[in-house]
Amino acid sequence: MTNAQPPVTEIFLGLGGGERQSLNLKRANRHGLIAGATGTGKTVTLQGLAESFSANGVPVFVADVKGDLSGIAMAGSPTFKNADSLEKRARELGMDDYAYSDNPAIFWDLYGKQGHPIRTTISEMGPLLLARLMDLNDTQEGVLNIVFRFADEQGLLLLNLDDLQSMLAYTAENAKELTTKYGNVSRASIGAIQRQLLQLDSQGAGQFFGEPALEIDDFIGCDEQGRGYINILAADQLMRNPKLYATFLLWLLAELFESLPEVGDPDKPKLVFFFDEAHLLFDDAPKALQDKIEQVVRLIRSKGVGVYFVTQNPIDIPEEVAGQLGNRVQHALRAFTPRDQRAIKAAAETFRINPDLDVEKAITELRVGEALVSTLMEDGAPSIVQRTLIKPPRSRLGPVTQKERAIIQSISPYVGKYDEEVDRESAEEVLLAKAADAAEVAKEVEATSMEEVAKHPRKTKSMWEKATTAATRAVASSAALIVVSKITGKKTRSNPAARAASAAAGSIGTSVGGSLLGSFARNLMGGLMR
Repeated sequence: MTNAQPPVTEIFLGLGGGERQSLNLKRANRHGLIAGATGTGKTVTLQGLAESFSANGVPVFVADVKGDLSGIAMAGSPTFKNADSLEKRARELGMDDYAYSDNPAIFWDLYGKQGHPIRTTISEMGPLLLARLMDLNDTQEGVLNIVFRFADEQGLLLLNLDDLQSMLAYTAENAKELTTKYGNVSRASIGAIQRQLLQLDSQGAGQFFGEPALEIDDFIGCDEQGRGYINILAADQLMRNPKLYATFLLWLLAELFESLPEVGDPDKPKLVFFFDEAHLLFDDAPKALQDKIEQVVRLIRSKGVGVYFVTQNPIDIPEEVAGQLGNRVQHALRAFTPRDQRAIKAAAETFRINPDLDVEKAITELRVGEALVSTLMEDGAPSIVQRTLIKPPRSRLGPVTQKERAIIQSISPYVGKYDEEVDRESAEEVLLAKAADAAEVAKEVEATSMEEVAKHPRKTKSMWEKATTAATRAVASSAALIVVSKITGKKTRSNPAARAASAAAGSIGTSVGGSLLGSFARNLMGGLMR
């Protein structure tokens, strides 16, 4: 009988100051920062970290902004470019067990071209994030909030951009009545929002809104060997619309916060989340939104999620957020401008002092693949900063081929789950039906009289009639759990058979969720701290 191996408690980062520099897995959910100028080795550091987290059963989410991180799914090779440098570095660090290996990866893409589509609904995104995405002013954001409130009270589910456009048009037509109840609803503000929606749609953002919506638990899984899946978001095309990129990542972080249970400080994170090009998250963000980001980053630690910001310049991260990043890997910075010099000074001041190292000078002298490293120790205190040779990754440096990507996609655990968009009845269809009914009733009134028309049965079912019909179908399909999840506003974690019945249960979410629990789900960021 063989003795069981002791559990791994740390991730090896490299050698510095003659000692192993490691990341304590129990402190990995205390967040981190990977910073450095272009070409100094940030991506390689990120790749090595993601590999190690995966090998220790920790799922990872990372955005591939340059297209080269996809190679993490494939094993490196001695015939590939840079192989000599990688193997030399491994020998320098005494990595006797160094060998090339692949990692379990799942590809995602908001546009559905290089991976599984990621979608959410307009309702789940909420007016605050949408207002930021569309660069609305305070007045326009106020009108958008009224539109969402009115949709709640009318039991109208906003799934995609067409639903929101229909709702805006309906609001404009009834602006006088809505102004009396909710406050000023100007046609000019609605027109401005509609123009921004058209611009979003022309940029391809419309593909992000719809169903089936992402189930956040699908980012948190391991393969049959116990390795955490590395979820790779194809972001090279997405980066052409940086506002959508930043808003998506913020929405995803908020969804994780909302969906995951409290776990305190686990022995290892439930998920590690890498924000590449992190400055985009904070660029032009209003103070209220920055406060929410800071609050989510601070509190999501207790959900077992580690958030690692990757950026060129450490001063791109607001102080309130930077103060929560306990694990730091600082690659070289260049002192070309006064701003660069301020960044170097600021970076040096964040580290625990090493009397044998001039940190401010070292930051400008670091070679490619070198970094200043300081991580949280077992007792929660930061380690003394050390100039460190970073370990080489074991997977490929560089992108996968289209053929390799297709093969990896074909064995994904989510094949067929998200690939086809579902368009069930929502605000657009309901409002079109109401408009058609109104036109037909007007003709009948003209031909007969209002009293005579009032005697006729309703032309379209009420929301409660729709809910009853949908509930009957759902129960007949053994989808009771989905019905419950729709009514409570929570996403289902059900099996494929239950998912097949979700369209039937959906109208209950449209009817009941809108009128009774609309405020529960509409303003995502506003409801994060409930």
